[in-house]
Amino acid sequence: MSKKRLPPSPTPAAIVVALADAGVPLAPDELAERLALDRKARRALDDEIARLHDRGEILVNRKGQLCIAAKLDLVAGRLEGHPEGYGFLIRDDGGPDVALPAREMHKALHGDRASVRVTGTDRRGRPEGEVVEVLERAHREVVGRLHEERGVLFVVAENRRIAQDLIVPAKDRGKAKPGDVVVVEIVEYPTAEREPIARVIEVLGHATDAGIEIEIALRKHDLPFEFSKGAAAKAKKLPATVQDAERAGRVDLTGLPLVTIDGETAKDFDDAVWCERKGKGWRLVVAIADVSHYVKDGDAIDKDARERATSVYFPRRVIPMLPEALSNELCSLKPEVDRLCMVADIEITGTGEVRRYRFYPAVMHSRARLTYTEVWGWLSGPASAKDARAKALLPHLQALHGLYRALDASRSERGAIDFETVELAMVFDAQGKIAEIVPAPRNEAHKLIEECMLAANVCAADMLAKAGHPALYRVHEGPTPEKLEQLRAFLAASALSLAGGDEPSAMDYAKLLEAVKARPDFPLLQTVLLRSLQQARYRPDNVGHFGLAYEAYAHFTSPIRRYPDLTVHRAIKAVLEGKRYQPGGASWAELGEHCSMAERRADDATRDVESWLKCWYMQDKVGETFEGTVSGVASFGLFVTLDGLNVDGLVHVTELPRDYFRFDPVRHALVGERSGLSFRLADRLRVKVARVDLDQSRIDFSLADSEGASHPAVSQPLSRGDRPRVPKRNSR
Repeated sequence: MSKKRLPPSPTPAAIVVALADAGVPLAPDELAERLALDRKARRALDDEIARLHDRGEILVNRKGQLCIAAKLDLVAGRLEGHPEGYGFLIRDDGGPDVALPAREMHKALHGDRASVRVTGTDRRGRPEGEVVEVLERAHREVVGRLHEERGVLFVVAENRRIAQDLIVPAKDRGKAKPGDVVVVEIVEYPTAEREPIARVIEVLGHATDAGIEIEIALRKHDLPFEFSKGAAAKAKKLPATVQDAERAGRVDLTGLPLVTIDGETAKDFDDAVWCERKGKGWRLVVAIADVSHYVKDGDAIDKDARERATSVYFPRRVIPMLPEALSNELCSLKPEVDRLCMVADIEITGTGEVRRYRFYPAVMHSRARLTYTEVWGWLSGPASAKDARAKALLPHLQALHGLYRALDASRSERGAIDFETVELAMVFDAQGKIAEIVPAPRNEAHKLIEECMLAANVCAADMLAKAGHPALYRVHEGPTPEKLEQLRAFLAASALSLAGGDEPSAMDYAKLLEAVKARPDFPLLQTVLLRSLQQARYRPDNVGHFGLAYEAYAHFTSPIRRYPDLTVHRAIKAVLEGKRYQPGGASWAELGEHCSMAERRADDATRDVESWLKCWYMQDKVGETFEGTVSGVASFGLFVTLDGLNVDGLVHVTELPRDYFRFDPVRHALVGERSGLSFRLADRLRVKVARVDLDQSRIDFSLADSEGASHPAVSQPLSRGDRPRVPKRNSR
């Protein structure tokens, strides 16, 4: 009889099956015996048990026995706290969120992973539970403001979802004073009986110091902002200029009058363009900084770049993805110096269609660092291009402008969605405080560069797709069935419909936007259409870009500031060399998820900083009246965005005319039960600044008009047919 073969190591599935077959909790030794493990495999068992425990699939009871969490009616997930103390478990298995009262959330912190037992339902009919065990801590350090009350020091976290105060023993305060913004390290995590205990490890400054809002955001959102010693050391060793040996095997484009066109404050120039007429069409050359030549997969700089995944652009400060020796120097396509680049050389027809393209590594020499304002000045008034440089560059810029018009027409033809938005810029005084908020100038030079970059990105995606080489595509999916159903219900109330059945196209959206452009409720309709779409993200499976109406789209044009672009460059080089590129240490799917997360993290951080700066700007305007638009509707009130300032504030439901207001999520409205007054998304309101809270970056508004005033601030009562109101003539 042959000897029974012992398994080399237990699998997670085998462990769970063995526990299920036993029908009772097992001690680790009993489980090992059931799995017939030898001594070596026994050590591996401990590791697998730990992993299953961290995932919340098994639990260790008081006797040290292993239990299947599902048999104990436990579900695992991540905790999401609310500033008022209660919270929810966002389940790993995608099941309904579990409501957790404040007494249960007190056992853990927002962001922790935990096992929760469902104990019943709350008064809203949602599953309610209790925290059984914290599986993974989300926070080791927390940023917040130090306070003192009755001799007790404590920190209130800047992340208001962490509702517990963090107690700081007097011996652990360091040099921090009450009122300081500090970073604390958690020494003891919270329990049902006590608050978390922490010690101060860094004093960032006072809450009103210039730039403190950025220091807070960096730590609140766990943004990497210091390069590792390895990355810094490697950056120092980089040459200052292109070396002769690096020119080998590259196309020499130094004779081509490529130029960069960016904003006035830009410092990292990663794209340059040149264009000429070719028959009835054009030849477009888009040269992109060759970051992949200097940053190799897995080296010290690459590890830091991957962790960051994107540069973060705060007002007055940038947290770069790459060390400045690369981002602002060696890789930056600065004027009058040679630089290595990757080129998309594209032929485009007179109707804006790509006829053919090719990619190749090259050496370039930028002729000028131009700004959008400068370029548009020359294009709109050619006579203003007076000096020799301007006159030499003008024909190529005019060719670019002609190409832009063809590409823009092609964009409309294919049905790309074009939402109208207004960008605003902050102006700061000498002390670094926000002085005013002004519209950011935007002209056809901006659009010209955007269309050139879109063309290069589309060609990059097409090349990789045709080569069958894996890559990170920039994916933008259409509406989910749930969002589409809500959208159709909303449109039906406005006597409108969206074509396309269960799978509308971007063209269907574009046609509807064009059809309603002249309607007084166009802002409302555009907002609802925009919110019905999913968020763009990075994924290896190409499902197209819905909003831009492209079958394949990838980011190629910004490798200095976006990690996905760097991987696309590496993939294109691999295809050109007949090789395959696979990122080390992660699958393409994992890398896509990380880059998408980092993008959201950066957006959240910059939004926090801008909100704080806007609060600072508004703090001396309490009592003043402004016109605004309802930009969000919730059961507790209306979010209003002020005209010309892009400042958001809340009109709490208690500030509305006295009534019981019902939230209608389909129509994005609050409707008064008695009065029939309806406040809807995109309604115009006249509001008064009631309160500005710098600590919470929050602005409260009240209605400036009395109840019943004949002014567009208050929506008109609904008719019996519940029809949407038609705004008055003066409500535009």
